[in-house]
Amino acid sequence: MTPYTSYLATEDLSMFGRDPWWLVVVKAVFCFAFLMITVLFSIVWERKVVAWMQLRIGPNRHGPWGMLQSLADGVKLMLKEDLVVKRADKVVYILAPIVAAIPAFMAIAVIPFGPAGNEISIFGHRTTMQLTDLPIAMLYILAVASVGIYGIVLAGWSSGSTYPLLGGLRSCAQMISYEIAMGAAFASVFLYSGSMSTSTIVEQQHDRWYVLLLPVSFVIYIITMVGETNRAPFDMPESEGDLVGGFNTEYSSIKFALFMLAEYVNMVTVSAVSTTLFLGGWRAPWPISTFWEGANHGWWPMLWFVVKVQLLLFFFIWLRGTLPRVRYDQLMKLGWKVLIPVSVVWLMLVATVRTLRNQNYDFADIALYVGGGVLVLLLISFAVDIFREKPEDREAPAEAAGFDPMAGGYPVPPLPGQELPPVPRRRPRRERELIVSGGSDTASDGSDGGSRDGKEGSDV
Repeated sequence: MTPYTSYLATEDLSMFGRDPWWLVVVKAVFCFAFLMITVLFSIVWERKVVAWMQLRIGPNRHGPWGMLQSLADGVKLMLKEDLVVKRADKVVYILAPIVAAIPAFMAIAVIPFGPAGNEISIFGHRTTMQLTDLPIAMLYILAVASVGIYGIVLAGWSSGSTYPLLGGLRSCAQMISYEIAMGAAFASVFLYSGSMSTSTIVEQQHDRWYVLLLPVSFVIYIITMVGETNRAPFDMPESEGDLVGGFNTEYSSIKFALFMLAEYVNMVTVSAVSTTLFLGGWRAPWPISTFWEGANHGWWPMLWFVVKVQLLLFFFIWLRGTLPRVRYDQLMKLGWKVLIPVSVVWLMLVATVRTLRNQNYDFADIALYVGGGVLVLLLISFAVDIFREKPEDREAPAEAAGFDPMAGGYPVPPLPGQELPPVPRRRPRRERELIVSGGSDTASDGSDGGSRDGKEGSDV
């Protein structure tokens, strides 16, 4: 056996595809119900946690402890009047929420809720705790996640309004910026596990979770999954401060509800993917798995999986209640100038380590080679900074041209290098007191060149 095949995971997917059709339907309905129940719970949980963080009460009327609030909101949205904008492209306008919602449900099909080798019994039939698996399951997840963004873009374009169009364009740019870094984070996991199958990736974490082996990939994915789901502080496509409501401004009733449903389902999906890739999937946490042999058998793996997903959903809620919305230029700068370079450099580092491991190098030698390479790069960067042209040696920039804030009759922002004209200041307090008491005014008050005193003011 070659060194490469010694670490490459063998993908045994023979246990999939043997279920009868009715059992496949049952498992598909379970996946759909799992997402819907998790979404209903997450909406109430988000409102409760944010209220707790802001010293408010939160939902407490519908059902015990207000747990039926999200269900009541869904029923209310369905019963609202369904409006169609006159200038909208009606076919695309109606299909856009459907295109956004359906791909959000599809990714859960390849997420393992339990070990593939530990089959459970459903109505007398032995089956795995996973709907299906593919040799390229992670590429399938990336593909369906990319399709969902078309619903948001088409919704903004088909509305026939300016603000929804801007929100849709923001979503498109945001998706492109953050999916590149997300793909690089996935590639690091593929290199380390030797597989793109979700069940195999979880199996490869039996000794140590990838959050410990690939911490940079985990951090990058956590940031990108917040950007992909358009959640705060990256909720730029629907920022009500400058876009009224974003891409869904012209939507109402059930179509508006579908967009909200797609957002929360995407939150559950990316949390499940993060759990599968970095947090051991369905495996029990370390203290429990050491003293309890049956922690990863039977129905117990589903409990560990759900707990991990809920913790990541709490992370989404915590971010929303803590961080303010970033500016759009900060969002793009983080994606293109920070996340993508860091993810590519980290991917090269992981590939180097895997190559050295395949050549049977010791860990000490690998650390020496990698550390030496990083040190050389830092020295080169330091030398470039020293000999680079200093700012004071450069030619002084030409004076900025005059700036007209009302060019063309409309207020415009200044260009780089331009400065706003000075804002007129209020009079000093002593001068205002003199004017009120009838004292002499300053020369600037007399727009007609004359001055007014108290008598002239009384004669008017």
